[in-house]
Amino acid sequence: MTFFSELQAALDALRAVVGDDVEAVDIPVVAQRIADEDVLALIEHASALVRGGECVRIAASGAVASRSTRDAGHGGLAQKRGHRSTVSLIQDLTGSTRADAAKQVRLGEALAAGLVPVEAGDFADDHAKIAGEAPVDDETDAGAPTSAQTAAARRPWHAVLGDALMTGTLTSAQHDAIYRGLGEPPVDDGPATDDPTADGAPDAGSAGRAIEGWTAWATAAVQLIDEASQRTVEELASAARTIRDLLDPAGAELRFEQRFEARAFRRWTDRDGIRHGSFTFEDEGGAWIEAIIDTALRPRRGGPRFVDPDEKARAEELATDPRTNDQLAYDLMLDVLRAGALADAETVFGTRKAGIRIVATAGVLADATGGRPAVALLEDSDTTLPGWLVARQACDTGTMTCTLDERGNPLDLGREARLFTAKQRVALAIRDGGCRWRDCDRPASYCEAHHIDPYSEGGRTDIDRGILLCRWHHMQLHHGAWRITRDGKNDFLLRPPNGGEPVALPARLARRYAWGDLQPPPRRFRPAA
Repeated sequence: MTFFSELQAALDALRAVVGDDVEAVDIPVVAQRIADEDVLALIEHASALVRGGECVRIAASGAVASRSTRDAGHGGLAQKRGHRSTVSLIQDLTGSTRADAAKQVRLGEALAAGLVPVEAGDFADDHAKIAGEAPVDDETDAGAPTSAQTAAARRPWHAVLGDALMTGTLTSAQHDAIYRGLGEPPVDDGPATDDPTADGAPDAGSAGRAIEGWTAWATAAVQLIDEASQRTVEELASAARTIRDLLDPAGAELRFEQRFEARAFRRWTDRDGIRHGSFTFEDEGGAWIEAIIDTALRPRRGGPRFVDPDEKARAEELATDPRTNDQLAYDLMLDVLRAGALADAETVFGTRKAGIRIVATAGVLADATGGRPAVALLEDSDTTLPGWLVARQACDTGTMTCTLDERGNPLDLGREARLFTAKQRVALAIRDGGCRWRDCDRPASYCEAHHIDPYSEGGRTDIDRGILLCRWHHMQLHHGAWRITRDGKNDFLLRPPNGGEPVALPARLARRYAWGDLQPPPRRFRPAA
């Protein structure tokens, strides 16, 4: 089916639901009267039309951008229409915000950059080879670039994202999240040499490193495209940033240092005499502040239910506190500042002392302590942290070892008990990264450990038979007759109460990269600027 045929099919489906003679002002009335399934069908078919129209608009925005360059001067398309920039013209034509118009232009320029002529079918074959679905040509010499690698000379690495956008595999929001999150591969500015006679021209290895960079980023893009249908846009963006840092740990350290240098606290008094303050956090400080506030306010924000009577009483007291969350956070921060180093953790934080927990593989820890570039993840958010911070944290607070198999499943921590132990909870947090229910973004500290085999029916409190779920989804599962099953160490499967098709519940995407479940080319990049 052609592009416009698909749009026509979606339009015909909408007509079938709301009728041919309905006026626009009557659609809300129709939507309120029709059956549940028809309401969902309205959203589905309308979204197909919106996505199709947006693809056309993005492609046209790229064409406008290419005709409105600085070199074109006052003769550029946007300039001839009385606008300083392409973004200004697109905003005027679409009635959107400047941020939305800028995104349209950014994606349009990315599409235009991929319009390098290639032989028919060439890039489809390259795409398959990047994804590992097609063999390399037999006549390719050992060690020589494959056709997928030499495609770097024809199309940019993100061309696969543009293809996915225009074929409807990705939405514009998903495309933008992956594209911006991955950024650009590190640039090799020439040979690393102290020879004063060197002319600065790229050495023989530069081309190979460029091909490797292109292949790594294109591979990551393909894999994120494959994951897009099962992930939220927010998780795709977070995973793309994490993957970029895992592929380029030296560049990750430079980016961390830039954010560290940008840290700031600013205070001012407005015209009414009210004092204000504003923080710009670096990574560790921001994570520490979030941990303090989340630890104290978790019962108000849907954190895990408490079993201990004292903990439950404190949680209920907090839930009925008349202060807003913002007021509670303010009072908490003042308490922390007042208490300082003598703060009583139980009094200030409630059930758990605040802090950050870093998840690192043995190889990352060895690189970090050895002074080599390395990247680890924060337990709750999968935010990346540089190796030197990992080494410092290991020195200050120590480490806990958890042995994993090749798919990230913890080994040798299960035991017979009604409740999961603290060490088992750590192992679950490392494996799952948070609530495993599809499209849920709750971190591990907000989750409860669920027995997929009911304990009352002989189920074991073992890591392999446990899964992290946030409080809401845990209650939804029990009250809504949902079930979670697992065959050995394969994916957990969520089975709906009506007997429908089970849905896989994969771990957070960044965790799968960290455990080696997804395999881009090895990291041999030079530091990115």
